[in-house]
Amino acid sequence: KKKTVSFSTMPNDRKINSTAACISFMLEGCELKKVRSNSRMYSRFFVLDADMRSLRWEPSKKDSEKAKIEIKSVKEVRVGKKTPVLRSNGLSDQFPDECAFSIIYGDNYESLDLVASSADVVSAWVMGLRYLVSYGKHTPEAPGTGHPSLRTSWISSVFDLADLEKSGRIPVSRAVQLIKALNPGMKTSTIELKFKELQKASERPGMEVACDLFVEAYCELCTRPEIFFLLVQFSSNKEYLGLKDLLMFLEVEQGMEGVTEEKCLEIVSKYEPSKEGREKGYLAIDGFTRYLLSADCSIFDPQHRKVCQDMAQPLSHYYISSAHSTCLLEDNFWGRSDISGYISALGLGCRSIELVLWDGPEGEPVVYTSPSAASYVPFRTVVGLIDQHAFAASAYPLILCLVVRCSAAQQRLAAQCLRKTLGEKLYLDPPNPAASYLPSPEQLKGRILIKAKKLPPGCEDSEGEVSDEEEGWELARRLGQEDREVLEGGGPRRVRLSRELSELVSLCQAVPFQDFESSRRGQRYWEMCSFSEVEAGRFANECPAELVSYNKRFLSRVYPSPMRIDASNMNPQDFWKCGCQMVAMNYQTPGLMMDLNMGWFRQNGACGYVLRPAIMREEVSYFSANAKDSLPGVPAQLLHLKVISGQNLPKPKGSGAKGEVVEPYVCAEIHGIPADCAEHRTKTALQSGDNPIFDESLEFQINLPELAVLRFVVLDDDYIGDEFIAQYTIPFECLQPGYRHVPLQSLAGEPLPHATLFVHVAITDRRGGGKGHRRGLAGRRGRRVREYTSTKATGIKAIDEVFRTATQPLREATDLRENVQNALVSFKELCGLTPAANMKQCILTVATWLLHSDSTPSVTLNLAERYPPMEAQGPIPDLLRKVLTAYETMIQTSRTLIESADAVYGKLIQAQQAGMDFHKELHRIEAKEGLRGHKLQKALESFAWNITVLKGQADLLKHAKAEALDNLWQIHNAGQSCGIGRNGSASPEPSRLRPTLEPIPE
Repeated sequence: KKKTVSFSTMPNDRKINSTAACISFMLEGCELKKVRSNSRMYSRFFVLDADMRSLRWEPSKKDSEKAKIEIKSVKEVRVGKKTPVLRSNGLSDQFPDECAFSIIYGDNYESLDLVASSADVVSAWVMGLRYLVSYGKHTPEAPGTGHPSLRTSWISSVFDLADLEKSGRIPVSRAVQLIKALNPGMKTSTIELKFKELQKASERPGMEVACDLFVEAYCELCTRPEIFFLLVQFSSNKEYLGLKDLLMFLEVEQGMEGVTEEKCLEIVSKYEPSKEGREKGYLAIDGFTRYLLSADCSIFDPQHRKVCQDMAQPLSHYYISSAHSTCLLEDNFWGRSDISGYISALGLGCRSIELVLWDGPEGEPVVYTSPSAASYVPFRTVVGLIDQHAFAASAYPLILCLVVRCSAAQQRLAAQCLRKTLGEKLYLDPPNPAASYLPSPEQLKGRILIKAKKLPPGCEDSEGEVSDEEEGWELARRLGQEDREVLEGGGPRRVRLSRELSELVSLCQAVPFQDFESSRRGQRYWEMCSFSEVEAGRFANECPAELVSYNKRFLSRVYPSPMRIDASNMNPQDFWKCGCQMVAMNYQTPGLMMDLNMGWFRQNGACGYVLRPAIMREEVSYFSANAKDSLPGVPAQLLHLKVISGQNLPKPKGSGAKGEVVEPYVCAEIHGIPADCAEHRTKTALQSGDNPIFDESLEFQINLPELAVLRFVVLDDDYIGDEFIAQYTIPFECLQPGYRHVPLQSLAGEPLPHATLFVHVAITDRRGGGKGHRRGLAGRRGRRVREYTSTKATGIKAIDEVFRTATQPLREATDLRENVQNALVSFKELCGLTPAANMKQCILTVATWLLHSDSTPSVTLNLAERYPPMEAQGPIPDLLRKVLTAYETMIQTSRTLIESADAVYGKLIQAQQAGMDFHKELHRIEAKEGLRGHKLQKALESFAWNITVLKGQADLLKHAKAEALDNLWQIHNAGQSCGIGRNGSASPEPSRLRPTLEPIPE
């Protein structure tokens, strides 16, 4: 009986769940558009011959024997616009990438370029053709024919265990529970409906199901076509991955290094459900799906699950997770003060908590976040709680921001309480006047710092007056509860401060901010200022460079505007981009801003401290927070994101009246510096149920990767207003490449069980001076208009002469890097791969063509040489000759880079260091040259720009050399493992660890 197949975008709801299903579909045939080299498209009916040896199309002017391709002549099947014809400008915008595919065939490597109506149709043809090319006309094992597959045997054994009566049948209710246990996210109603469908189709209604029906139901419900497609791509053993296949998948697609067959066996043992598969080292579709969904294959880099950044830098060099109204669970005015807010914030790794002290009715201070709160919490209770939970989630220092609104008498009680309860944890050492920067988080581990006002040094009394610039007064004034002790008259407010409380303040002394020049001249490193959101926003827009410079030495805290009476949140990125360390958030208010904050502080082991980008820490560096393009010395990157599918998406909250259908789409957002902020969305998946297929590629250019955050948002497309379904936020630096599942969360940041997005992530360096959207040949044409980074004149002759010596090395560094980049792009395109592909994939692709050739391999890699040449034996087709030429160019440019990089790097660093020698004398030289006002500012900016450019370009060159060496390693490794290498390792299966390639030292 021929198996009928349909797709999620076709009328029926049956999906591909085996290669047999794909071949069935191809035997029935369908209409595809054939693309000619003149860019014209013609609709033709394509069908696989009954003997499965040829692919035919009609109508055709050719003889029917010529309007066909023999399967044995097929070299490769490519998905997407991967041939010159499909990439041509006339066609590029007429159809999406995922609807195109090409068949490379014949001794001359001709291409048959086709466009399908949907990505599902492409998947069926590509999966079926790749299978036939690999295994000839042996039909794949399908349930119920011949020898049962690994999968069928396993599902049958599960059924046998559930068949307690050994009658060969089990109740439908038990069958439903069994499938639900094997696939926990699936709805019971979906499984029940499938059994009813199959029982009706096979004319076997009733309350029980037999084994064959159970197997069929399981296969149809639990096979994800997109994962099956992936498995077939890498499988060399029909419908499962062997250890070598899995190793190849992990190295080539997932970007894992140092993978061994032992590691692969561990994965099989852990995730393969069938006993036979575990014993033989096979990973079938169910085990592969389980692995891809597991924590071992997380999108979040496991390195960042623990503290992985340098924690020995000054405190001012870190972003610090900070809370504003922590004890409120609702809004600022009508919320109730509640201690669970503190426990929650500390449990999430928050390292800065605000406490506003008010006079308590029983002679002891209490904590409100506003005087209108319905109840209060005794200060003693809060301190006890902090003592208990301060270091539960992070060992790094906790900063208590005290805003004092109580009398001097109650301040003394507060100080005694802090000393007695916190004891040794309280950091009381006086600051070291000889130092220039704050101690590091590492030095302050396990300590609690008090941020508050301090009495002036000359004050000997038990209490004194200090100015009060802190937040909180606006709130009190609006509620008619102004402090009676505030002195009348103009000028800053004055408050009484007790000596006991003043003595607890050491490294975080609160001082009022005057202006940047005053701070540069007179502020000491242990003094810190708080800025209202409005004030900080003004500085961020009007003088971002000065705010960045200020934050290199001093801590700054930004608190929300008192106008936010609903406890809404400001965008932390607006202030992080200027280096502000402590952006106080209302942890009790979910939404986009809190997602960004929570996502950002997930990195570095969620310890509450994240090291700021080097360009914002270095004493002399040029950084414009509002840059609209790439930054000097920071390598821009391209994020290639493919959103493939969604799993077990919940319905939007409160959507009961809308019926069962959710029509979701995915928004991918980048948040960072203004140049990086962007948003792209997928199409809406119509009538897709809980498991929509999106299959859409998105691309982003990231100019400052260290400050970028990627947020996925799933929304329900509704004409009344798109409703929120789920989200997940992750720092760009924590993304793992390859096929990954995104664990979706609710609006409040709670995990949604079994709800995921399946995506593919690839990150590449931006090519040349081109913008992010320039692809392929356009990127290569950039060579004619190559943009060179240059130094800027400061107006000081001696300094400009030093920087002028770097002009030539800067050009050489750019040429070395971009020549390699352009050669790599050409080589990858000719191999039919995207710029995101790695070198190993390129070599394996060429090897695949050769292995599918009737003649013996006509091309080999000479691995005896450090820069392995690709050599042709005898005549070779035109396409292969172009590939060899592109490979040779890539090897030669890489060689030039590797051999010249150190000398050019040395010249750049020498010029940078010579420039830095002037730094200490800079102000004296400026005065001597008579530079003032705008000219002085411009000279300082140009000096910082030059230092940043030289260091940045030197680092880029160093990185490019390391990448070129890595490409050589990949060529050796791939050449040995795929059989086209010669004179390499004597062993046909070399170890895949890098140390085996000692002959290629840096």
